[in-house]
Amino acid sequence: MVVARTDPGLRLRRACVADCEVLTRLAMASKASHGYDAAFMEACRVELTVDARVLASSDTWVAEVGGVGEGAMIAGFAGFEIVHGRANVTAMFVDPAASGRGIGRALWTRLEEQVAARGLEVIDVEADPNAVGFYRRMGCVQVGMTPSGSIPGRMLPLLERRLTKGA
Repeated sequence: MVVARTDPGLRLRRACVADCEVLTRLAMASKASHGYDAAFMEACRVELTVDARVLASSDTWVAEVGGVGEGAMIAGFAGFEIVHGRANVTAMFVDPAASGRGIGRALWTRLEEQVAARGLEVIDVEADPNAVGFYRRMGCVQVGMTPSGSIPGRMLPLLERRLTKGA
């Protein structure tokens, strides 16, 4: 069994509007780290842009490492929105330079806690194919395929995580 290390200086907090530019850059860098070309990345720009509207419609959390306040570095973020009584993951990105430090797992755990606190039982994820392994390690199972919001004709794995016992 592989046990992820968690950065001892990791802090989670709610995202704020002042974070939007950094979160957008981080999302783009994280997606690009999978080897996508410039045209693909440009096609994803709108969907990966984080702005005040995105934050207002989702519950988004930031993972910071390093110092406190001005010395802290945003190393990842994750968010979800509620759609038809289910939590839909809107973002799950880790800075490629911070990969392997338990940041993704910490963010996922926070999302599960927030989803459960709202009495919801299912988390849906439209996953980049390169991220399916992570989501499976978090307990998700693939339940189908869904169209990409950025690339016409591209299909993405649709996964879900049931939070109820016995599911």
